[in-house]
Amino acid sequence: MTETQEINNKEILLKYTLAKLAEAPQLVKNHLEEAGRTLKYRRVYFRIKKYVDDFLMGEELGNITKRLVILPGLRGVGKTTIVFQIYNYLKNQKKIEQDRILYFSTDELKAYLGKKILDVADAFIQEVHKTSPIHLDKEVFIFVDEAHFDKDWSETAKVLFDKSKKIFMIFTGSPALSLELSVDAARRTTKEIVFPVNFSEYLTLKYENWFPPKDMAQSVRDLIFKGDNDELVKFASSKENELTRNILKIERPIEKEWEDFVCYKGFPFTLNMSQIEAHEKIFSMIDRVIEKDIFSIQSFNTETRNTISRIITFLALQSPGGTSDAKLSARLGISPTLVRSILDVLEKTHLIFNIKPYGGAGKVVRKSWKYYFLSPSINTAIRFKLGAFDRNNREMFGVLVENMVASYFIRMKETINQPTGIFYDSDEGGVDFLIKDSKENIIPIEVGYGKKDKSQIKKAIKKFESKYGILICDCQKIIKEENVIYIPITTFSFV
Repeated sequence: MTETQEINNKEILLKYTLAKLAEAPQLVKNHLEEAGRTLKYRRVYFRIKKYVDDFLMGEELGNITKRLVILPGLRGVGKTTIVFQIYNYLKNQKKIEQDRILYFSTDELKAYLGKKILDVADAFIQEVHKTSPIHLDKEVFIFVDEAHFDKDWSETAKVLFDKSKKIFMIFTGSPALSLELSVDAARRTTKEIVFPVNFSEYLTLKYENWFPPKDMAQSVRDLIFKGDNDELVKFASSKENELTRNILKIERPIEKEWEDFVCYKGFPFTLNMSQIEAHEKIFSMIDRVIEKDIFSIQSFNTETRNTISRIITFLALQSPGGTSDAKLSARLGISPTLVRSILDVLEKTHLIFNIKPYGGAGKVVRKSWKYYFLSPSINTAIRFKLGAFDRNNREMFGVLVENMVASYFIRMKETINQPTGIFYDSDEGGVDFLIKDSKENIIPIEVGYGKKDKSQIKKAIKKFESKYGILICDCQKIIKEENVIYIPITTFSFV
């Protein structure tokens, strides 16, 4: 590069950086106003806010200041909204100057300038603040959306982290962000995976001044993982009674709210949408995952695009039970290797996840795997688009409920490492889920929508020598009969 080209390059990057600094307040304002009532804060916001406060006070948590945060998550779960809420907090409450908070999207940066995150970070620090990272004397903030479009983002984050304790960074992107972290960067990083909303978050976002009882979620978790302790069963039951009284503040029947949540209210952006509009928006989100995120993770030829859509459709419409690479291969007329590659990359986007069959003695039987969507609302959007969604079909709704329970368990595993393992019983008439607690005990779980007796769960308790089993169903309240715990589906939804 000649000296003239280098000067022009610096000017282009400086103009871009100044433009991002100038437009950010209006961009944030427009986004949060468009989000409307979803301006209410999710739990992950408060965790990041604490990291920001500690950073500004110069406190260290343990030996590592939490000043490099990554927000991996499926498209549409609200990562950008959380970043903009943090921006708002910094500018309006902490009174941080506008030129100290840089927000930009790597997707845009790559498309229009073909540049990298480090190029903009250098322009921000060297050209705007006229210094180097090492000599920064004021705290600055760098917020990067869609970071996965720069393959070097992890190394950039590590370099900036090491050069200065005055830089606070947030990187958002597809769940592949976690996979791209180098070992060195991982040690410096605080990961906050962003999931679709759960039922509790949905209600708190929708209704002003409504919150679940304190320790409600923990009481249900204890019920699941420590159900042999009768005192914890009583405590969960008392919290459920408190929840029942609390829900009276909501004028609409809670069962109707819960059905809406399962069918189409699983994402923050659907909060104020009609059912049809929500289905359309979620389906559009799925399209964007296919068009942008999948191909940023792995290269496929353009013909594979339709194959990916067909696999997603097959997973949405299949009856309960597992599927194998060979089964999908035969159904779609493609190689098992391509099927495996597509399923792997779909899991990396978090659009789907798998639950393997339990093989005993820690082994996984090489049988069919079960695939679920990260939210049942994704399943319903696909069914709706294909004319195959019937909210009143109890069998179909049972599939959605099983999906919801599976997504809750995978969320718990990723965030609190409980359960330590999630499986299903592949034997004829086996229970829906087998989860492992921290002591490697197996807890059988059956999900039922409609009439469900305890014979199946009793059989599983005996088979796996479990202390107890759990039946998640549309019963009225938490009860424990001998070694079977009944949990209403709506109560479980607050976990």
